[in-house]
Amino acid sequence: MEKRRVVVTGVGAVTPLGNDADTTWKNIIDGKSGIGPLTRVNADEYPAKVAAEVKDFNVELFMERKDARKMDRFTQYAVAASLMAVKDANLTINDENAPRVGVWIGSGIGGMETFEEQYENFQKRGYRRVSPFFVPMLIPDMATGQVSITLGAKGFNSCTVTACATGTNSIGDAFKVIQRGDADVMVTGGAEAPITKMSVAGFCANTALSTNPDPQTASRPFDKNRDGFVIGEGAGIVILEELEHALARGAKIYAEIVGYGATGDAYHITAPAPGGEGGARAMKMAINDGGLSPEDLDYINAHGTSTEYNDKFETLAVKEVFGDHAYKLAMSSTKSMTGHLLGAAGGVEAIFTVLAIRDSIIPPTINYETPDSECDLDYVPNVARPKEIKVAMSNSLGFGGHNATIVFKKYES
Repeated sequence: MEKRRVVVTGVGAVTPLGNDADTTWKNIIDGKSGIGPLTRVNADEYPAKVAAEVKDFNVELFMERKDARKMDRFTQYAVAASLMAVKDANLTINDENAPRVGVWIGSGIGGMETFEEQYENFQKRGYRRVSPFFVPMLIPDMATGQVSITLGAKGFNSCTVTACATGTNSIGDAFKVIQRGDADVMVTGGAEAPITKMSVAGFCANTALSTNPDPQTASRPFDKNRDGFVIGEGAGIVILEELEHALARGAKIYAEIVGYGATGDAYHITAPAPGGEGGARAMKMAINDGGLSPEDLDYINAHGTSTEYNDKFETLAVKEVFGDHAYKLAMSSTKSMTGHLLGAAGGVEAIFTVLAIRDSIIPPTINYETPDSECDLDYVPNVARPKEIKVAMSNSLGFGGHNATIVFKKYES
């Protein structure tokens, strides 16, 4: 059976760099940082002092306050980004097409803030003071559920939870739903609101977070002096659409999604496999799925977390996959500006990848000052670079050994 072609026709985002995709993208290309002092929790209680927080988000632009109170922040972000993506795609969902419009949005942690608040209520005042919406606010699939309800999308409906690979796995799996004919449109990506007491405590306890107190230099992927990631929050949603369906309604097309790879390390709960071999297999799988060769790739949006092992092993994986071409590729980490949005990272970074193709410009890796001999590729240091991009990939690598890669091409009829 011939594979159906799938294109990106809409984007929507809520990020530390802006409460829409356009503002976020402008700040990315300008090399601005969305990282600031840690304010959602008492920074005096933690070694990490900075975070990439969403700023000035007005939920009432997207829903009634009474409805927002029934959602954790990660779900609010998902609904907002999805509404913006649908509007950007100029997509109308009605009774006729609703069964063919699906939703696949993941979250790595889900409603952690809700869990903490309601547990405190329980401890102090007993079960009667726990919100009746506690469970629906907590579970990670509620982003998908609430977006489906809000949009009236009745098609394929699912949620992925694969830690930091969540957003990319969600988009890749949604791509396959359309490709095999089970939907015509998928609203897909990731959402996360993990800047809470226990989440920050947990990441500090396993020494994953940067303890650099300077917001402007704490996230420094591939730099020799990197010391951990900066926790972030937000949502990134793309509209995937079967090509003929998109053309029939005159939709604009950002790019075509052509390849998806997903693998497991089977190695360790937090550390990547030696040499990044699981990530390398995911990249190879995605390239093969798209009918491409490694030499076709122009740009990689790296997972690039600013941790010692991720950056080194992702670099090794790229060298394994691309050989000599690894040194001709441009590869940048936008987490240098957004921080690490965990389950939302892949959604936001997919948007950056397709906009890089659209605008023929490569986002920079900011805060890159001191080269690391073990990270010796072209990381597009500090300043965006104009370049025509025909094929680009986005990598996401998560705790538990989850590896996911998606590949986009410039659309050609």
